Amino acid sequence: MKQAIISGSILASATLLSFSASAAVSGNIGATSNYLWRGVTQTQDAVAVQGGLDYVHDSGLYLGTWASNVDFGDDTSYELDFYAGYAGLIGEDFGYDVGYLYYAYPDSDSNVDFGELSAAISWKWFSLSYSHVVNTGSDVASEPLDNTDMGYIDAGVSFPLSETLSISAHYGYSSGDVVTAWFDTSNYADYSVSLNKETDFGDISFMVSNTDLEGDDPKIALAYSYSFGL
Repeated sequence: MKQAIISGSILASATLLSFSASAAVSGNIGATSNYLWRGVTQTQDAVAVQGGLDYVHDSGLYLGTWASNVDFGDDTSYELDFYAGYAGLIGEDFGYDVGYLYYAYPDSDSNVDFGELSAAISWKWFSLSYSHVVNTGSDVASEPLDNTDMGYIDAGVSFPLSETLSISAHYGYSSGDVVTAWFDTSNYADYSVSLNKETDFGDISFMVSNTDLEGDDPKIALAYSYSFGL
């Protein structure tokens, strides 16, 4: 499941809020030592290769798709996401973003696709977003649980250490019946700290992440991504 995008970065909302004022089509490719979504591995702690395409219009409209390999312990082997939304700036420091993200698992034997609506705001180094499931496949959660009852609060901060180096921290809180179906608890928190480096050959990040799920251990993820214009 794509971490805002675009995969595991806590700065995803802030990234969407800072689109340039001109229309553009771009691509991205990358890899991570552990694909984490809201603090939980999607690859059984193994490597993931990822990539996507994005279109951003000068009106603030954006569209995109993104894919990654996954391993849920069944026949599901990859995730394919589709998203659209509207983002913009008010003044120099305040940003906003409203969007929809659909998580698809085309080769899964179960009907576990789902979609979320989200709203985000940012101010300088701080970002805050809320996402809520609005449509799901029949196997996401079974009765008496409500398969559209899941909300996620995401708060993040990012501070530049130099022109190309920054440090970020994130806190997330998941709750609802879908969380109960997946983790046998009605809610849980995830948190992480990451060091991010921009280079001429792509971006590198080193992240330490954990949750308060019972029996869960801290995880380390080293990721690389490269973006290019089309």
